[in-house]
Amino acid sequence: MNSTPSQFPSTLNRTHDPAATSWVASAQAAGTDFPIQNLPFAVFRHRDSQEGFRGGIAIGDQVLDLWDLTRSDLLDGLALQAAEAGAKSSLNALMALGPKAWSALRHAVFDLLHSHASAVVQQKMLLCLEPQAEVVYSLPARIGDYTDFYTSIYHATNVGKLFRPDNPLMPNYTWVPIGYHGRASSVQVSGHSFKRPRGQVLPPGATEPVFSACKRLDWELELGAFIGPGNALGEPVALDQAEDRVFGLCLLNDWSARDIQAWEYQPLGPFLAKNFATTISPWIVTMEALAPFRTPLERPDGKTDDLAYLRSEANTEQGAIDIRLNIGLATEAMREAGQLPHVVCTTSYRHAYWTLAQMVAHHTVNGCNLQSGDLLGTGTLSGPTLDQAGALLELTQGGKVPVSLPNGETRTFLADGDEVVMRGWCERPGSARRIGFGECRATILPALI
Repeated sequence: MNSTPSQFPSTLNRTHDPAATSWVASAQAAGTDFPIQNLPFAVFRHRDSQEGFRGGIAIGDQVLDLWDLTRSDLLDGLALQAAEAGAKSSLNALMALGPKAWSALRHAVFDLLHSHASAVVQQKMLLCLEPQAEVVYSLPARIGDYTDFYTSIYHATNVGKLFRPDNPLMPNYTWVPIGYHGRASSVQVSGHSFKRPRGQVLPPGATEPVFSACKRLDWELELGAFIGPGNALGEPVALDQAEDRVFGLCLLNDWSARDIQAWEYQPLGPFLAKNFATTISPWIVTMEALAPFRTPLERPDGKTDDLAYLRSEANTEQGAIDIRLNIGLATEAMREAGQLPHVVCTTSYRHAYWTLAQMVAHHTVNGCNLQSGDLLGTGTLSGPTLDQAGALLELTQGGKVPVSLPNGETRTFLADGDEVVMRGWCERPGSARRIGFGECRATILPALI
């Protein structure tokens, strides 16, 4: 296993300067997700057009079109090479280039969008901007494989208590970053709708299953990690080089059919309960943008004796990231009344038991070859208190305690017409501007008859 020193975790540089401003006025707006310190990537095209999708970078309420930028005379060298890779219909080619290329493009775009840029530069850059309100998004990458982990000990314990009150946490949990192979083909970008799934369920008190529409449909509040350069088959990635393989993070909602899951998950784990839909945000926030929000890995059990391939000083000291997350619910009646989604959970990625680097290192330790554009899910990111629970299954204690909404409606699990909206952001007063992820939104349609 390669033990060469790495840049893990990313160090701070001028692109993190909290005093930096952009000549794009909306990048300074209060509460914006996309200041000049962020510069996340997505794939987009103009709304109602038949033009091809291409990569873009968010700045304020605008999208910087990488296709147009490559045709200006504003980039050269490695930054131009990276922009050309990012201007394609997916970001896979850019992801494959690695951290040096990503950083070169980030620094170049930062300078071009900075308020100190010349009038000539600003005029040329204006020709490369599109209002976000006038674009639609595609999946940011061709996702070859999707693995979902189980990195929150709070979620694992909360769910375990529902089914195994005397033994909620399985003994392997604190040793193994547990995951399962998901379905890449059903991953969709924010804004889509999907039909309520159907499958086999075992009614309460019954001895034989029936085929029916899911009655216990749930969300799971997660982050997704897109892999950059892959590793060769048979060559594991060492822990302190693992984040060099990660292009960035997005929001991820791993929809779950709890009644289907309860009947099918033994002995091989999730199948139809999970593979019908996964929603991700269009914007991928790079690891470099997240550098100011590093935090120590802190575990409620204080465990530090991970096996050697999952343990390092750097991972312990700064392997976690304080990404704040919330999830809101808007019923059909709420939307008709003009009511905004009601936030039912707020938590943070810093509570995860296993770090991003540990996910990558464990995934490859047996020689598994990750590829550019592969997607890793963190699993539900619940915090230490019930109001930080990232799934309805936990919030309602298995459907026993309904969640109350502002208009008097209640939910134990999701109803047809419900819209679920996830948001994520990083904020640390005095050290960096707010770095946001946009939103991850989807609506549930009735099942097929």
